[in-house]
Amino acid sequence: MIILEPSILAADFSRLGEEIRAVTGAGADAVHLDVMDGYFVPSISFGMPLLTSIRRCTDAFFDVHMMVQEPIRYVEEIRNCGADLICVHAEACRHLDSTLRLIRKTGAMAGVAINPATPVEAVKPVLSLVDQVLVMTVNPGFGGQELIPYTLEKVRQTRQLCRSLGLSSMRIQVDGGVTLANVRQILEAGADVIVTGSSVFRGDAGENTRKFLQIFRESAS
Repeated sequence: MIILEPSILAADFSRLGEEIRAVTGAGADAVHLDVMDGYFVPSISFGMPLLTSIRRCTDAFFDVHMMVQEPIRYVEEIRNCGADLICVHAEACRHLDSTLRLIRKTGAMAGVAINPATPVEAVKPVLSLVDQVLVMTVNPGFGGQELIPYTLEKVRQTRQLCRSLGLSSMRIQVDGGVTLANVRQILEAGADVIVTGSSVFRGDAGENTRKFLQIFRESAS
């Protein structure tokens, strides 16, 4: 199953509830939420109060992507705000295994993310602890960037590594520069969870969501 996760970072925050209802009403099963601390990445986005507020307006799956240094400090609070999956960066955790175990202890699904220049092998030791691997296809911190071409090979490598370890059902997520024009290539590389912000929320969010889902159906047939 291919999953679309519209990233609300690109939404109009003056009518955020309406934007979320537009994409979920069009068929998106999940919402992607980027928490940025201004330290691990240059930008600051939003935190627990916003998560709590929007949790009340939708029952969609919440995938919280923590672009935060030492995210273990906030795992339990993020879970209490309604996160269904908490994804942390391998580069941001002093003790990555402990962080992932804490996420699982809260009852949330666990994800691990790697930046474009981080080798796939960096997460091999913890793959048994995660439900999803996020391969960043841009350097994180800003929306609207173009996909870095070499990262598609990393998606293939991640899929191959998971299969070699008997983890064929591992979810492989891609985030960064995803468009209607390149998403087929991303799916062919082995991704099955697609994050996109600008390509959904720029224009008619509901209609853009339906266009992505139609491509997903065609790719799966």
